[in-house]
Amino acid sequence: MSVLVLDSEAVSRLARAGSGTAPGAVQAALKASLATGAEVLTPAAALSEQCRGDRHDQIVDACLSRHRSIQIVDTTQALARRVGHLLARAGRGSADHVDATVVATAVLGGGGLIITSDPDDLGALADGLPGVTIARV
Repeated sequence: MSVLVLDSEAVSRLARAGSGTAPGAVQAALKASLATGAEVLTPAAALSEQCRGDRHDQIVDACLSRHRSIQIVDTTQALARRVGHLLARAGRGSADHVDATVVATAVLGGGGLIITSDPDDLGALADGLPGVTIARV
């Protein structure tokens, strides 16, 4: 695995796990990725779905502080172009741009595992892409 990519819900579950809930699949994937030296990425666009004001922002910020290995991927021109191409290829519209950004992050990272609560939509966007695997959170 080249990278582990976390979608919005994966970040949310990781954040909630830090508040005392039992370890889950996201934490296990994070631990396994770190053990193998894989990069752990989440697109800034996915974080925008979690940052909704004071309390939500604090939970996300605390999670990212606890898990400093998670790299936030900004939307560059190359990433935006890949997102647009994925949307066009899958016949999807702009409403799916965050999902496409998650898939594009994995592609530009050299392939890897995407942890998501939405495997059907991300799977449609990733269909036929070598080295990209989708796993339900």
